[in-house]
Amino acid sequence: MSATEAKPKLVAVEESRRFMIDCFRAVNVPDENAKAMADLLVAADHRGHFSHGMNRLEMYINDLAINSTDGAAIPKILKETPSTAWVDGRNGLGAVVGNFCMDLAIKKAKAVGVGWVCAKGSNHYGMAGWYAMRAMDNGLVGMSMTNTSPLMAPTRSKEAALGTNPLALGAPGKDDKFLLDMATTAVAVGKIEIQRRKAEPLPDGWAQDPHGNVTTDPELAFATGCLMPLGGAEINSGYKGYGLGAMVEVMCGVMAGSNYSTKVRKWTHAGANTAADLGQVFIAVDPNCFAPGFEERVTDLNSRLRNCEPTDSSKPVLVAGDKESLNMQSVDAAGGIKYLENQLKTCEALAQRLHIKPMNFI
Repeated sequence: MSATEAKPKLVAVEESRRFMIDCFRAVNVPDENAKAMADLLVAADHRGHFSHGMNRLEMYINDLAINSTDGAAIPKILKETPSTAWVDGRNGLGAVVGNFCMDLAIKKAKAVGVGWVCAKGSNHYGMAGWYAMRAMDNGLVGMSMTNTSPLMAPTRSKEAALGTNPLALGAPGKDDKFLLDMATTAVAVGKIEIQRRKAEPLPDGWAQDPHGNVTTDPELAFATGCLMPLGGAEINSGYKGYGLGAMVEVMCGVMAGSNYSTKVRKWTHAGANTAADLGQVFIAVDPNCFAPGFEERVTDLNSRLRNCEPTDSSKPVLVAGDKESLNMQSVDAAGGIKYLENQLKTCEALAQRLHIKPMNFI
């Protein structure tokens, strides 16, 4: 591949969204659900989380095409109290289930101060921060977590027994915010996929080979499917990332009564022939139930952190959410999202297969 061919191409945000909506419609997903999924995926790319944006589109489409996910499913409340709810996602699309659950948690938080909703029967729900932002937009603190297909090797193991099990927490500030969105593995598996697309080696501490040794080979890492926990090796406190991943599993899979750990099926680009039955939790909290001035103090906290003297003056201290905000500014200034050539080739193939209009480049 020449340097010219390998150069990323710009796609307008709305064009990316249009293309993804068309893809979902082509596999019989109702309009509202198609738009929910496209909004989630394009937001991830806009914010720089390419591992959870269009990179995931083909996998969703393949699941829908073989009916391992129900694109028209409507979540159902199984049990609820004024502050809690247990929801059956009915094997629906992750964003559809997630939006339903977080909106329910928001409604409860506005009524009684806290809303805590657990869902079973869900699917991959994209970036966890999407749901925390939904709560923040309503002046609430939002949290979200999900289990996933087993990809994390517990400390001292050479087998995967937990997912990337991400968690997110969003807190609104006064003209500011704090938005943590992180996997409990060293990286999300999508980051391995992006390195494969770029044909670049992995940093140390991301993934293991079949023998439990650290590998920097993205092809071997992807084939092995054994990510290291946050922190990497045991000597670097990887057991803390393992513990956090297990905590998410308790909060999601165990509490929701869904599949968990090695009970969750594997998920590949070809799709999966069985339902995922993922467990997820969505929490909304009204900070006004506690000390007054919450948003002002969030802003003050962020300011104190950002104003720490940096070790390198060209790299200012950031708080959670800053990197994403900067990426959005960059995308807006450029006039579009920069997609890798391999990603665009995948989308071209999808357009042909689904008989839809290909994406236009800028």
